Amino acid sequence: MKQEIDSLNAEWHDVLKQEFEKQYFIQLINFIEEERKKKTIFPKEDNVFNAFNLTPLSKVKIVILGQDPYHGTNQAHGLAFSVNEANSIPPSLKNIFKELNTDLNCHIPHNGNLTKWSEEGVLLLNTILTVRSGEPHSHKSKGWEIFTDKIIEIINERYQNIVFILLGSPAQLKEKMLNKDKHLIIKAPHPSPLSSYRGFFGSKIFSRTNDYLKLNNIKEVNWCLENND
Repeated sequence: MKQEIDSLNAEWHDVLKQEFEKQYFIQLINFIEEERKKKTIFPKEDNVFNAFNLTPLSKVKIVILGQDPYHGTNQAHGLAFSVNEANSIPPSLKNIFKELNTDLNCHIPHNGNLTKWSEEGVLLLNTILTVRSGEPHSHKSKGWEIFTDKIIEIINERYQNIVFILLGSPAQLKEKMLNKDKHLIIKAPHPSPLSSYRGFFGSKIFSRTNDYLKLNNIKEVNWCLENND
């Protein structure tokens, strides 16, 4: 993954270069490289840092936290909750689109590629950036959590008026890292079918985010996604 690290967006590379030299990160990269020799690992190597390359640090307005990547064939492409266009839309993302439709009257898109959100300043950040095919959480506690906590810490400390959207209990554990006096923290249940009816539907995460951005003279996000067919 050295090539992917070297070609990382310059803003992110600059603030993370010391992190890349730490022992835990070196061990993490060695572990993943060994895993790729024996197993199928998602996302593909050149997509692992997709979220950072699509959303430079200075462009981040919103952080949406996910867990680990989708573990199905060619689903994951480095953005939390997003899937490559050729795939069917996963259940959690279907529920996100239902809430988007109810909240902002956006049509429900035909595919689950959220690249447009990333390009508008939404950092779609998984706390774990790789996974074995068919084995959810298989790269848990290997070092990615330390790395992504550093990402959250950098955004929290260096910027203000960022919207952090924490969906589900694991994401909400990160709340203690955040300065609620200078950022907006939105918490809601995870959009999975098991928990979406416990308060995710009706949470209005999209309109609440845009209301906050507008209040702070920041350009709102156009959350509506196009159907390209």
